[in-house]
Amino acid sequence: MSLVELIAQADERGLAASGLACLDRCVPLLGGDDEILRPLWASLAESEGWGGEWGEDWAERVEQARAKLDVPGVGSAGGFAEGEATVLAHRMLGAVPVDRGAGNLREWADACSVAALQIHRLLDAASDGASSVTARREGRTQDMSPLVAAELRRQIAILELLSAHGPAGLRQALDLSTEGRRVLRAVVSRRARGRV
Repeated sequence: MSLVELIAQADERGLAASGLACLDRCVPLLGGDDEILRPLWASLAESEGWGGEWGEDWAERVEQARAKLDVPGVGSAGGFAEGEATVLAHRMLGAVPVDRGAGNLREWADACSVAALQIHRLLDAASDGASSVTARREGRTQDMSPLVAAELRRQIAILELLSAHGPAGLRQALDLSTEGRRVLRAVVSRRARGRV
């Protein structure tokens, strides 16, 4: 299945995890540390049903994360690509839905998927052959640049894990996201060294 199809079929928890994972991988652009979104991951893992309690917990933790990460000027240093990537990461953070409804989560997860792929495309030293990330999300993967290809694989793997294993897949989803965050942090660091 393509990434677009996986997002269309995902349940609320899968959508929340998908969007959160995209945001988590882009935390290096927001100046955050590796643990900053851990409370949101915990909200997804702690909740058995998806009742009001989960919603309140989630909303509170979203606001806490925003307060820590949404700092003006953070990540704005650097070239054009870094600036554009940081703007996209801030949009992802600003759009995190506090309402756990499937419609809100699907829209956010979809937007995060596009933004994360675009961020990786902007920061990849190699050229990506497609004119937009839409083709990649629909399964057309010819001539993909390495960084974009790896991000696409992670997004697909996370949605497949959550679809197959439900809450039990969250640990592996977090591990995949952590790996992706390390890769992006290294890319951002390498680009910064190249400008010195």
